[in-house]
Amino acid sequence: MNQELRDSVVAWIAGDPDGDDRATLQKLLDGNDEAELERRFAAPLTFGTAGLRGPVMAGPAGMNRYTVRRATQGVIAWMLERGVDSERGVVVGRDSRHGSEAFNNEVVRVLLGAGVKVYEMPGPLATPLVAYCVKALGAEAGIMITASHNPPLDNGFKLYSSDGSQIVPPNDEIVEHYANDATTPALAERPSSHHRWISDDVFAQYQTHFAERFGVDEDDFAIVYTPMHGVGGATMMSLFAAAGHKTVTVVDEQFEPDPTFPTLPFPNPEEPGALDLATATADRVGADLVIANDPDADRLGAAVRGPSGWHVLRGDEIGWLLASTMLPEMTSASDVVATTIVSSTLLRLMAQEAGVRFAMTLTGFKWLARAAGEGTLRLAYEEALGFAVDPLVADKDGLSAALALSKLAVELRREGRSLLDRLDEIEAHFGVHSIYQLSLRAEGSEGLVAIKQAVQSMREKPPADLGGIAVSEVFDLADGFEGLGPTDGLLLRLGASGRVVVRPSGTEPKLKAYIEITAPPAEVTQLADQRRTCAKQVDAVTTDLRNLLRV
Repeated sequence: MNQELRDSVVAWIAGDPDGDDRATLQKLLDGNDEAELERRFAAPLTFGTAGLRGPVMAGPAGMNRYTVRRATQGVIAWMLERGVDSERGVVVGRDSRHGSEAFNNEVVRVLLGAGVKVYEMPGPLATPLVAYCVKALGAEAGIMITASHNPPLDNGFKLYSSDGSQIVPPNDEIVEHYANDATTPALAERPSSHHRWISDDVFAQYQTHFAERFGVDEDDFAIVYTPMHGVGGATMMSLFAAAGHKTVTVVDEQFEPDPTFPTLPFPNPEEPGALDLATATADRVGADLVIANDPDADRLGAAVRGPSGWHVLRGDEIGWLLASTMLPEMTSASDVVATTIVSSTLLRLMAQEAGVRFAMTLTGFKWLARAAGEGTLRLAYEEALGFAVDPLVADKDGLSAALALSKLAVELRREGRSLLDRLDEIEAHFGVHSIYQLSLRAEGSEGLVAIKQAVQSMREKPPADLGGIAVSEVFDLADGFEGLGPTDGLLLRLGASGRVVVRPSGTEPKLKAYIEITAPPAEVTQLADQRRTCAKQVDAVTTDLRNLLRV
C-alpha cells in the first residue's frame, strides 16, 4: 500500500472520535484494501455550495463525526478571524437523515467547548427555519446538518452568515483552511450557560407573518401535501391551518420522516415519479393541486390537474406564477426580483414590463440572496425548485413559497381559472419559453475528471449548431458574463430561438445542460402549436448535446 495513504489513514484514526468509524478504517488498513481507502481519502469533502455534502462514511471523503468536528472548528476560527462577538451565538439545526442527530450533537459540543453561545433547534426541522432564526435572533452564524434532496446515504453541513444567507467565497475557503488545520477541540455538554433551546415563540412569529401575508378565506379548495419523508410535514400543516386552508390531505405513506425514503425513486420533487403517490392521493380525494417539499423543505414542488391529466410544474413555471401575482404589488424603487443564469429568461421580461428592477446571478441561492444589493429582494427563484418570497428569510424557503402558490391557486379558482390558465396568459403575452434540463451523472473521481474534460472540449471546439439551429454566440462563463463573476461553464446563444447553458453541478457529480427555446407572443389559441414546435426543437438540441457531452 502507498505509504502516504497509509500515513493519512493512521493519522485520521488517531483523531477520529467515533469508535465504529475507527474500527472500520482499521479493518480496511489491516486488510490492505487500498482501493477502498483511496475512495475514502483521495478526494476529501470540500466546501461547495455553502458547505459540505457527501456520503455518510468514515474518512475525509465522507460525512462523519470527525469531518463535522473539524468543520465546526473551522467555523469557530473563521468567526474569530472576523472579530465577531461569540455572545451573538450560532443557530444549530438538523434534518432527520442518517447521522444528523449525532452530527448535530458534535457541532453543539464543539461550539460550547469554545465558549460560543448556541441556539439549538428543538428537534429535526426545516432548513429555511435555520436561515430565519439567524436573522430573528441576531446570531452570528447558522449551521444546518442536511443533505437536502441528495440520495438517502448522503448528509451535509450547511453554513449561514449573520444575515441569514449562505456563505460565499472567500469565506468557504477560509473555513475549509481552518478545518484542515483543526486539532483536538475542547468539548462541553448541555446543559450549559452558553446553550439555549430556540423557543416556540420564535417559530410562532414566522408562522404569523406568513399566514397573514399569504392567508386565504376560502376553506373548500382541496390540496394534497407531501413532505417526501422529510422534516417539513408538521410545520407545513400548521402553516396551512394558520393561513386558512381547511381542506389539506397529506400523503400518509410519506408524512413521517424516514431517512431511507422508502416510497421514492429519489428524494427530489424534480425526479420523474416523485409525485406519483401524491397525485394518486389527489385523485382519490378530488384535489386539483399537489404541494410537495423536498426532505429539508427548502424546495417546493407542485402539480396541477389539467384537462389531460396532471401537469408537474417546472421550477421556472412556479417562478413565473409567483411573479405574476407578486410583481404588481412591488411599488418601491428599491424592490428587486432575481433569478439565475441557468433559469428561464422570462422573468426578466416580466420585470421589465412591471417596471421592477431585475437581477441575474450565478447558480445558487448564496448568490440570489445577495442579488438586491442595497435594495430589497422581494422574489427570487432558481429553476431547481428554489423560491424566496419574502425578505424575512434570506434563503430558499419551500414552506412560505407553498403558501404563496396555494393562495394564487385559490384566487384564480374564485375567477373560474387555474394555475395552468395563468401560465397560458403569461406565455401568450411574453412568448412560449420551452425549457428542459439535461443531467448526465458521472460517478467517482474519474467521473469528475470526465465532466471537466467534457466542458473543456466544448470550450475548445463549440458546436456550430444544435438541433439544426445555428449557434450565434458562445460565452465562456469562466471569463464572467454580464457583470457576473467567473464560473465553470459555457453559454451558447441560438440567435432569437433561445440559449443553452452547460455547467457542472455544484452539489452532485453531474454535468448539466439548461436548454431554453422561445417563440414570439401569440394568441392563446396558438399556444398548443407553438409549444409542440418548441418541444421538438428542445428534443433535437438535447439529442445533439447528449452526443457531444459524453461523460
